Amino acid sequence: MKTKIIANLSMLAFFGAASSAYAGVAPDSYDMLNGNTGSYNYWDETYNGSGCVTCDNAALSGGRGDLTDGIIATENWFITEAPVGNGPYVGWTIDPVITFHWNTPVNITSVTFHFDDSNGSGGVSSPASVTVDGTTFPITDPLGSSPFAFVADGLSFSGNDLVVSITRSNSWVFLSEVEFNAAPVPEPETYAMLLAGLGLLGFAVRRRKAMTA
Repeated sequence: MKTKIIANLSMLAFFGAASSAYAGVAPDSYDMLNGNTGSYNYWDETYNGSGCVTCDNAALSGGRGDLTDGIIATENWFITEAPVGNGPYVGWTIDPVITFHWNTPVNITSVTFHFDDSNGSGGVSSPASVTVDGTTFPITDPLGSSPFAFVADGLSFSGNDLVVSITRSNSWVFLSEVEFNAAPVPEPETYAMLLAGLGLLGFAVRRRKAMTA
């Protein structure tokens, strides 16, 4: 009975450590070309790095802004971007390339993109695809005309700089937020916990065998 209890505790410790290993991780900065101007200004006006935040296609580097501020748009661009001012979207008439940077290496397993899809209104549609670290993920136009989330899953990126590109299917692409799921390397204390649990399990098994021999 004691052997079973110890074994169960060891397995709980193992699975507890494994389940806590996966978490969202925000980048320390991202580099890209700023958004464009249409009926309104679709710039990354909260960007806090280098570059002109009120200039079309200006090179932005070393900072963060609308794409990682935790604000996910739930309405179409023509609602959230009006009146003139900073809205939650960045909108481009080019196929944007964005490089996300972490000061400490990360292991990214998936990336979630929050796009607008107004079914072509104003030339805004869901993009044709996203490419993450060289892998292209086609995007099927979702039903309806609401903003939607697209998950690029099954990634195995490990490093500091993750390059993302978006291919338009219409004149514009609108993006309000990018989220990252990572599997960080276990901390030393996590390894110690696992080894201790396995050690106790091995001791209990040996003792059980000795008692029944």
